[in-house]
Amino acid sequence: MKIRFLILALSLITYVSFAQKKPNINVGNTLLLADKQYKNMLQVSQDLTMYPRTQAKDGTLKYVGIKDWTGGFWPGNLWYMYELTKDNYWKQHALRWTESLEKNQFNTSNHDLGFMMYCSYGNAYKNTSNPKYKEVLIQSAKSLISRFNPVIGSIESWNSRKSWDGKTFWDYPVIIDNLMNLELLFFASKATGDNIYKDIAIKHAETSLKYHIRPDFSTYHVVNYDTLSGKMLHRQTCQGYADNSTWARGQAWAIYGYTMIYRETQDKKFLNAAIGLTDFFLKHKNLPKDYIPYWDFNVNEQGYKPDFKYNASIYKEIPRDASAAAVVASALLELCKYSPEKKTYYINSAQKILESLSSPKYLAQVGTNNNFLLKHSTGSLPHNEEVNVPLVYADYYYLEALLRYKNFNN
Repeated sequence: MKIRFLILALSLITYVSFAQKKPNINVGNTLLLADKQYKNMLQVSQDLTMYPRTQAKDGTLKYVGIKDWTGGFWPGNLWYMYELTKDNYWKQHALRWTESLEKNQFNTSNHDLGFMMYCSYGNAYKNTSNPKYKEVLIQSAKSLISRFNPVIGSIESWNSRKSWDGKTFWDYPVIIDNLMNLELLFFASKATGDNIYKDIAIKHAETSLKYHIRPDFSTYHVVNYDTLSGKMLHRQTCQGYADNSTWARGQAWAIYGYTMIYRETQDKKFLNAAIGLTDFFLKHKNLPKDYIPYWDFNVNEQGYKPDFKYNASIYKEIPRDASAAAVVASALLELCKYSPEKKTYYINSAQKILESLSSPKYLAQVGTNNNFLLKHSTGSLPHNEEVNVPLVYADYYYLEALLRYKNFNN
C-alpha cells in the first residue's frame, strides 16, 4: 500500500513539475487575441488580390500580389484558426482567400509554390476533402517540377541573377528555403500514385544535404551550380550576415524541411540531418536565453565578413527573428516523435520557444502590430527590408506550433 502511494505521489510530483514548465502557454488566451486581431485584419483586407504580408516602413499594412511567395500564408492562417476553434467563420474566410490563389497552379516562374499553394490549398484539402483542391495541388506540383534540372539534381530557386555583392553571377541558384516546398511534391505522389514528384523531392533533398549543410550542421543559404556539368560553383548568402555565417531562418527552414522529408521517406539520413541541424540551433552559444534567435547566429563576430555595408551602430540590439523561432518550434513538435532519446529535450525546447513567443515581448496587443500576432521578425536585413516587424509567415508557423502543441497534449 505504501509503495503504491509513493508511486502515485511521485507521479503527481512529476506531473506538477511538467505542468510548471509551461505556465505561460495558454492556447485559449492566444486564440482570443488572434480572434480579435484577424477579424480586424479581415475588415481592412477585403481585396482578394492583395495579401497581407508585413508592416511597411511608414507603419502601414503592406500587401503583396498573387505572385509573391508569401501569398499562401494568410489563407493558411485562417485555416489554422478554423482547426484551433472549429468556428465556421474562419472556414468561410479561409475558403475565399484560398480560392483567390487558384491561377497560381500554373505559375512556373517560382520555386515557392509549396508555400503559396500547399499552405493554402493543402490546408483546404485537409479540412474539406474537396477533390477540386486536390487537382489544384497536383497541377501546382507539375508546375514546380518544371524547374528541376536532372543534371544538377535540384529545383531552381531563383532565375539567373547576380549575387548580393555583384561579384558573382548565379547561373542556377538554389536556396535552403526550397526544402520547404518539397512537401507539395510528396503530396502529389500520394495523390496520383506517380512517383515522379517524390523522386524529384528526394533527389533535391539529397543534393541539398551534400552542398547546403556544413560538417557542423550549420547551413549555407545559396548554392550556385553550373547548368551543363552540374558542378557546384559557389556557396554564399543573400539574407544572412556573411557567406560563411548561419542565417537563423535558413537554419530553421532546414530543420523543418528535413524533419518533414524524414516523415515522408523514413530514410534515416534525413532524420540524422534534422537532428544535427536542430542541435546546432538549440545548443549554439549565441542563442539568446529566451530561445528567439538573432537574425543571424554570427552577427558582429570575427571571421565573418558581410558582403553588404553593415553598420552595427544602427541597432541598439541585434534584431531577432521570431519567424525563425516559430518555424523551429513547430518542427520540434514533430521531430520529437522520431527521436525517442531526445524527445523530452525537444519538447522542452519547443515549450521554451512558445513561452517566449506567447509573452508580451513578442505577442502583440489587440489593435496593434497591424493586426498580426507576432512582433520582432526579420525578413532581410542586408536589403534593409522587414527589420523588426511582423511577418505573415511568422504567424503561420506560430499557429501551426500551437495546433501541434494542443494536439500533442491532448
